[in-house]
Amino acid sequence: MLWIFAYGSLMFRPAFAFAAHEPAVIEGYERRFWQGSTDHRGVPGAPGRVATLVASPAARCHGIAFAVRPEDAPAVLDGLDFRERGGYSRLELPMVRATDGAEIGVGLVYVATPNNEEWLGPAPVHRIAAQVRASAGPSGHNIDYVLGVARVLFELGAEDDHVFELADLLDPSWRDQVGRHALVA
Repeated sequence: MLWIFAYGSLMFRPAFAFAAHEPAVIEGYERRFWQGSTDHRGVPGAPGRVATLVASPAARCHGIAFAVRPEDAPAVLDGLDFRERGGYSRLELPMVRATDGAEIGVGLVYVATPNNEEWLGPAPVHRIAAQVRASAGPSGHNIDYVLGVARVLFELGAEDDHVFELADLLDPSWRDQVGRHALVA
């Protein structure tokens, strides 16, 4: 079984065949909106900001682990490689269940690093919010991406100060909308 760890839009819009899913955690990484998107949530010359993982020894990143059947794996990987083509590379990282800390296995994770041409890097959260507010691309408005990530994490009971602070700046009432957007079925 192939495991995929989702921490951004894959959590609320996986768009691939999977056999099972469960809340999961990757240790030693934190989610940050430091990656530029000119192919999904922005356009060339006006990139949106999307999530990546940044190494941080004491951090825990909550997300969703998706199990993919062996017969579906080639098509799923082809689709994800295309979807995540804007600066992301594959990593394999150990995952644990969010509920009890039990080992799930190694998960395939798409991570953008500072050495890709779409990298935007850190910025004050109010500047990230302003860029997100102004950005849209072929996959929709950047604000919908950020709020989608925030809603899933909130529904999972996961804490993520960076995501929640950004979501609060974008839409102070976003928590009132939780529950209207079902988690992956």
